[in-house]
Amino acid sequence: MLTILGFAMIATFLVLIMMKKMSPIAALVLIPALFCVFVGKGAKLGDYVLDGVTDLAPTAAMLMFAIVYFGVMIDVGLFDPIVRGILKFCKADPMRIVVGTAVLAAIVSLDGDGSTTFMITVSAMYPLYKRLKMSLVVMTGVAAMANGVMNTLPWGGPTARAATALKLDASDIFVPMIPALLVGLAFVFVLSYVLGVRERRRLGVLTLDDVLEEEKETETVLVGSGGSGDGKVSMNKGDTGGAGVAGGSGSGTDAPEDATGSKDDDGFQGLDPNRATLRPKLYWFNALLTVGLLTAMIMEWLPIPVLFLIGAALVLSVNFPHIPDQKARIAAHAENVLNVSGMVFAAAVFTGVLQGTGMVDHMAKWMVDVIPGSMGPHMALVTGILSLPLTYFMSNDGFYFGVLPVLAEAGAAHGVTPLEMARASLVGQPLHMSSPLVPAVYVLVGMAKVEFGDHTKFVVKWAALTCLVILGAGMLFGII
Repeated sequence: MLTILGFAMIATFLVLIMMKKMSPIAALVLIPALFCVFVGKGAKLGDYVLDGVTDLAPTAAMLMFAIVYFGVMIDVGLFDPIVRGILKFCKADPMRIVVGTAVLAAIVSLDGDGSTTFMITVSAMYPLYKRLKMSLVVMTGVAAMANGVMNTLPWGGPTARAATALKLDASDIFVPMIPALLVGLAFVFVLSYVLGVRERRRLGVLTLDDVLEEEKETETVLVGSGGSGDGKVSMNKGDTGGAGVAGGSGSGTDAPEDATGSKDDDGFQGLDPNRATLRPKLYWFNALLTVGLLTAMIMEWLPIPVLFLIGAALVLSVNFPHIPDQKARIAAHAENVLNVSGMVFAAAVFTGVLQGTGMVDHMAKWMVDVIPGSMGPHMALVTGILSLPLTYFMSNDGFYFGVLPVLAEAGAAHGVTPLEMARASLVGQPLHMSSPLVPAVYVLVGMAKVEFGDHTKFVVKWAALTCLVILGAGMLFGII
């Protein structure tokens, strides 16, 4: 019964958010609460939620201070050289922009943290997508898939979990997997090219000067007509409607300045080389501080939330020594902080109920039990396939520490080595990074102003295909 209710709860959640009948926060809170009552454990809902919040509180704290830290670094110009390099390559060609998104996300993913990857990637590419009226779900989908492949790095999490669960060395798991993972990353780049070509056909190709000149002409006509417009002059080439102000909270000329000193983050003003928040004299301090922070994170010198808390306090104090300026920077990023942390705590309700009621354990046991005995010699292949739905519907901790040991034991009975099982378990990560249980995905969709349901509908099929490509390459190379 718990198995059926668990699958029903997940299906209800996904259907409602993809159909936009409920917001993700509301769905993450109300649906598990309702199913908790159905299970007959409504009296323990409070305990389940508090357990979930306790588990995710460090993650929420990390995201809050990481957003402030990297937001300030973007304000002061740390990533401007990277942005200029990517934009120089992309120009105003939609195909190059999508490929550039994948490349940037893959490079930044080397730090092993999905949240920082998405913050940097979206901050760099969002103005370009908005100005050219490109599909934002293409940006979020490509970034999530590239990061999902790179998430298999030993310091990214899944590989370390698999090594711990099966008592193996992480390098023995990861190094042989490199060829298959490279094939998966190459597939993401090829897919980015295909999606970019599709966007190019839809929008056409303009030079950056053409785009900016067209925007200026449109604004001139609108101002000359008293700002009312007649429904024609506001339609630029490739206009899909609804571009609006990126923040989605209003329009007009009274909008407050954003973190880059621009009134409208809908355009390229996010890259304004003359914005008031730039700190060129402190560039190398900020760069070294960021490298040191990432090094400390990889070496695990301190817990990640503590590192970002200290880093955010330090970068604010050095770059903006005056208290009013510090308050202004915090306020500029408050919306992203609130959206992301709120989503994480809402997800705590979902995970708390799943684990507390025992639904997730029954679901995992049912999946293992339905595997035919004849599939025993092929348990690595089975594990690779099961990693797609299981890492999507449960946390990495639940899969690697709860399910993988059971699968590995079944495989061992048929001569399948734990190393093969561990490598196969990494296959589902490109899909896992878009799971509603992954806090980083809310950073991605929140900063990109994309509905979670729209992102899910777009990315699931492509991410699943990427996973199968990695699995196929692993089988072909004899790694799995």
